Amino acid sequence: MPAWLPRAMVLALALYACFRLGSWAFDQLIGLLINVLIAFFLALAIEPAVSRMSARGMRRGLATFLVFLAVMIAGAGFVVLLGSMLAGQIVDMVEDFPKYLDSVINWVNQTFHTELSRVEVQDSLLHSDWLQKYVQNSATGVLDVSATVLGGLFRLLTIFLFSFYFAADGPRLRRGLCSVLPPARQAEVLRAWEIAVDKTGGYLYSRGLMALISGVAHYILLAALGVPYAPALAVWVGLVSQFIPTIGTYLAGALPMLIAFTVDPWYALWVLGFVVVYQQFENYMLQPKLTAKTVDIHPAVAFGSVIAGTALMGAVGALIAIPAVATLQAFLGAYVKRYDVADDPRVHGSRPGVRGEPLWTRLRRMRTAFAGEDGGREGDGETDGGAPEEPGGPSGPSGT
Repeated sequence: MPAWLPRAMVLALALYACFRLGSWAFDQLIGLLINVLIAFFLALAIEPAVSRMSARGMRRGLATFLVFLAVMIAGAGFVVLLGSMLAGQIVDMVEDFPKYLDSVINWVNQTFHTELSRVEVQDSLLHSDWLQKYVQNSATGVLDVSATVLGGLFRLLTIFLFSFYFAADGPRLRRGLCSVLPPARQAEVLRAWEIAVDKTGGYLYSRGLMALISGVAHYILLAALGVPYAPALAVWVGLVSQFIPTIGTYLAGALPMLIAFTVDPWYALWVLGFVVVYQQFENYMLQPKLTAKTVDIHPAVAFGSVIAGTALMGAVGALIAIPAVATLQAFLGAYVKRYDVADDPRVHGSRPGVRGEPLWTRLRRMRTAFAGEDGGREGDGETDGGAPEEPGGPSGPSGT
């Protein structure tokens, strides 16, 4: 046996053991890593506000606390307002359920000539096997729901704690990171950090402004139609439509359509038409002006990044995908060398030689060419020396 073989075997086994240990540790810590990533982007989002307040003489920790307090109050108010709206609407639907059931039963009896009654339908539903199984499963799943809620609250607390430290100790964190890098690399890291702050903060602030405009516009429509809970519905539409790209407007408009349908079915059509029209106005008029200097990403790239983020990290990836891609795009754009594009018709999607040429000119040129070919076959197009006359000669149009 060669002398180096035992050492190589031991080294291979050690590397394999380290790989397995690293894989196990990564699987165990993936939840914590995702929480830290969310906290980092949240700290980047509030960095401009915290820096502006600290520049005016306020302590950075106090400024971070005030910003987080305002965010928490706004979030709690939205949840309470939306929860009260949904609770009231559910109570109204439960109270009006017999009326809806009577209308459905009457329509079925008139259409299919049956003799159903509401009492029989209710008894069959209450004594059905699937309903009993559903109640049993729901009763056994109460503990799972409670554990999920407690886990979500603990995760939210972890994210806020890390983001508070990232925002409050941002200068110290950057100083510690730069202290282990050479001066040239320090400039690159600080530049990347600045771009990330600008893009993330600009994305959230521009989305917040568009959410405000969308909420006000939908509130005016809902209040004019007399739809109940118009303020809460307007806040719901504004937030969901802006922070879920491309399809968020249609998802957010489903709840106002449902509430409007309970008032009058025609009101639901009015809400649907307004949602579609406002989406076009936002895409082509409002969004390009507000996001031109903050997050200038092509809609297809934004939609693809959201899909990729959702596939990798679920709902969290969908939220941080756009600012992450915007940061990467801006960072690469600062170092990728660009050249002037040649004035070639193929760049504009045209064929060489026919760009900008009127249709009647092309038809006349084609007719002259065909006439010249026919004349050459009959022998009429020969000139002195037996050479055939070329199409587009002195008597024809000049070639282009």
